[in-house]
Amino acid sequence: MAYIGRRGLLTGATGALVTAAAGPAGAAQQAGAAAERGAQRGARRAEAPAPRAEGKGATAAEFRGMWIATVENVDWPSESGLSAGEQRAELLALLDTAVERRLNAVILQVRPTADSMWPAAREPWSQWLSGEQGVDPGWDPLGTAVAEAHARGLELHAWFNPYRVANHTDLDLLAPSHPARRNPEWTVPYGGKTYYNPGLPDVRLFVQEAMLDAVSRYAVDGVHWDDYFYPYPVEDEYFDDDEAYEAYGGSFSSRGDWRRNNTDTLVREMSERLAKVRPAARFGVSPFAIWRNDDVDPAGSPTRAGIATYDDLYADTRKWVTEGWIDYIVPQAYWHIGHPTADYAAIVPWWARTVAGTSVQLYVGEALYRCDPDSSTAAWRDPVELSRHVQFAKGYAEVRGHAYFSAKQVVADPNGAMARVVADHYPTAVPPR
Repeated sequence: MAYIGRRGLLTGATGALVTAAAGPAGAAQQAGAAAERGAQRGARRAEAPAPRAEGKGATAAEFRGMWIATVENVDWPSESGLSAGEQRAELLALLDTAVERRLNAVILQVRPTADSMWPAAREPWSQWLSGEQGVDPGWDPLGTAVAEAHARGLELHAWFNPYRVANHTDLDLLAPSHPARRNPEWTVPYGGKTYYNPGLPDVRLFVQEAMLDAVSRYAVDGVHWDDYFYPYPVEDEYFDDDEAYEAYGGSFSSRGDWRRNNTDTLVREMSERLAKVRPAARFGVSPFAIWRNDDVDPAGSPTRAGIATYDDLYADTRKWVTEGWIDYIVPQAYWHIGHPTADYAAIVPWWARTVAGTSVQLYVGEALYRCDPDSSTAAWRDPVELSRHVQFAKGYAEVRGHAYFSAKQVVADPNGAMARVVADHYPTAVPPR
């Protein structure tokens, strides 16, 4: 299967959400989760870092971002095996497009499958560069991206995937030096892919070290994670973390609570360490936009999505906001206005209420990739739909900008939706800070 990723696997042709089964570790183990500690969510943990003050590493200007996905060569490089000069030219062309579209930030995926887009100390070179993991491409993509983005007045946010190891389950296909191959006990095969086990303390430490290797070397403006924590549920598949749960989960009332704590711990620890290693860099997460549905939890959004980050990905994204562990959040609101189960016009107000009164900045993730004259959904055939999103979001002061998935569509713009957004809402360029 070609890479569809976070933004396609859970939706059908109409964009309606597909309900996925949670597997043996799912619903029964999560039964007590609905009684989540409401009042405690707003309280700061004693060990939590203080939220970064407004203005410290924050952007006062409107955030206008563009994701550049590298896994499976979604956006860049256009194919693996290009020469260093060809890869560099393609990357610079994407940065130039961002400037032409009057954007001010790019979010570059630099650790797509536990490999790297820089000369890393702990992980091999990415296969998406040369076609073979571990082969030196002959240049430094991340270093070049930081320098060239800044030269163009763009922020460069380094996008890391913490736990995804490979889009297959054969560890022998990894580079011989790959940490997952040397530590197979760290990995869990699931749904045809391989993941690091978030329940192992050694894994959490390692993935932080792998990411901080880049942060310590390059003046990145942000550390960015997407929606992949525990993997999306796959019907009739079981994420086998039994041994880790037996070893470390004894103090928790359910496996779901333990898994959420594992993810919380990763986020909190990374926040603390990033603040020490590169204080000016902001820490952001772009989650699946549904925290919980309000028929399950009255604090949830008025949606009826088949997936919720809290219950299915074990990512309590709302808590990360209220605890101040992150600097910005970019919920992937990848549905049209009026969608029957996940209405954009319901999701954005919910997130605005969630960030209100916190130091966390809210940007909205926009599904530019859905804007297509051949779409089966009328809203996505309409070149004005995305412009309506930006206009709607202007009604909420908490919304400080938007990010567009992804760079390939920013360039191609098949139905003119991006050009319409620029014409309607970005009449002039604005600096990122």
